[in-house]
Amino acid sequence: MLVGIPKEIKNHEYRIGMTPAGVRELVAAGHQVLIEHNGGAAIGLTDAMYEAAGASIVDTAQEVFSRAELIVKVKEPQPIECRMLSPGQVLFTYLHLAPDPEQARLLIESQAIAIAYETVTDSHHGLPLLAPMSEVAGRMAIQAGAHCLEKAQGGLGMLLGGVPGVAPAKVVVIGGGVVGTNAARMALGLGADVTILDRSLTRLKELDALYGPALKTLYSTTETLEQEVTAADLVIGAVLIPGAAAPKLVTRAMLGRMKKGAVLVDVAIDQGGCFETSRATTHQQPTYVEEGVIHYCVANMPGGVARTSTFALTNATLPYVLALASKGYRQALQDDVHFRNGLNIHRGQVTHQAVARALGYGYVPAAEVI
Repeated sequence: MLVGIPKEIKNHEYRIGMTPAGVRELVAAGHQVLIEHNGGAAIGLTDAMYEAAGASIVDTAQEVFSRAELIVKVKEPQPIECRMLSPGQVLFTYLHLAPDPEQARLLIESQAIAIAYETVTDSHHGLPLLAPMSEVAGRMAIQAGAHCLEKAQGGLGMLLGGVPGVAPAKVVVIGGGVVGTNAARMALGLGADVTILDRSLTRLKELDALYGPALKTLYSTTETLEQEVTAADLVIGAVLIPGAAAPKLVTRAMLGRMKKGAVLVDVAIDQGGCFETSRATTHQQPTYVEEGVIHYCVANMPGGVARTSTFALTNATLPYVLALASKGYRQALQDDVHFRNGLNIHRGQVTHQAVARALGYGYVPAAEVI
């Protein structure tokens, strides 16, 4: 199969869909790979490295899209990229369609087959292709939040871990999944006072066993959420419902009771955000202020550490790309129900129930279309 890797064009997005090592594996399996010129140059992955791995370098994204049978990307296709897709072409990338009706419409109109990293599942009820970026985003959330707490950034002027004789910052993490766990781990490592909220007692017991009394765990109710958020210096939104829009857990009313100069980091922004006042920002302009509270809502947060993220993502996606290229998408999805859960749009039909519900489209089960 001919696999195409275009250069990412989202604001300050320097990741690329595959490393040279991944390309080498595809070529060894008998496939051809097209890489757009300088696609990975910003993170030290040069055209020469890709050529040494067996890829062919092309000058434009148009050439990648017009020739490749399978397009492998990182971020959701921008409108100009959606319009380059052709009927029956397979797109494999993050989509996050629930809060993005324009992208959904364009993908439906393209008649392409769109498989989303973030809804592929595994036998442990996990999201194996979302997990590596969730790990990165969770850890980055604390870095970003700590920076925003500095007075020069408009924050309270607090050091996350405090110093002897001075209390550390109070960090509240909403959600005990991959993002939340990694955020809590980083915050604890920096010496912060950390509380994590979740609605799964099983997960809270696991976190308690893992971190002991250093990490406070609370069952998430409206009351506990209000109490913790309004007392916090830094709040991390780490809530996820696969494929669906994130629930708005922190209201503007709660925000009005928070400390002026406190910080919210909404890692759920790709799915619409879990704070009522959230709106997507970029690495170029990452923050804004509502009710005196700093909001950091960068939609492609792992793009800020693009080299680490690219290697972590390729490690996770490569087996799936190989399956698509070697078997064709129909057989690859028929063979693996968990992979099939990644199919969001198939030739104009919405094939993921949460996406269809969020956007008001009719739902057609993936098993029926392949």
